[in-house]
Amino acid sequence: MSSGGTMDIIQKIKEELQVEKWQVEAAVKLIDEGNTIPFISRYRKEATGSLNDEQLRNLDERLTYLRSLEDKKEQVLKSIEEQGKLTNELKEKILAAKMAHIEKVLVPDKNRPDMAELS
Repeated sequence: MSSGGTMDIIQKIKEELQVEKWQVEAAVKLIDEGNTIPFISRYRKEATGSLNDEQLRNLDERLTYLRSLEDKKEQVLKSIEEQGKLTNELKEKILAAKMAHIEKVLVPDKNRPDMAELS
């Protein structure tokens, strides 16, 4: 994932949880290092600015979701680009899409919209 995507994720989590950016960055670093939420909550309060267990769980859930969303968007963009069908307009719409929309594209079904409906 690009560092731009990571910064967008951190900013989004900061806004959603209404905490400081440095707190999100510190918690993400600790999570990425393999620390568990209970460990971070109990023993790394100074590093996260005393984020509580609930805040850390919400942060972890959003981090997982947003990273997965970015990965799926990259997969879709790469696939469409390889087919030579990626336009700037379509790229913008994919980048702005939410997970449910991306999943509809990745798991086509006769009752679900296809790529044309994204545009």
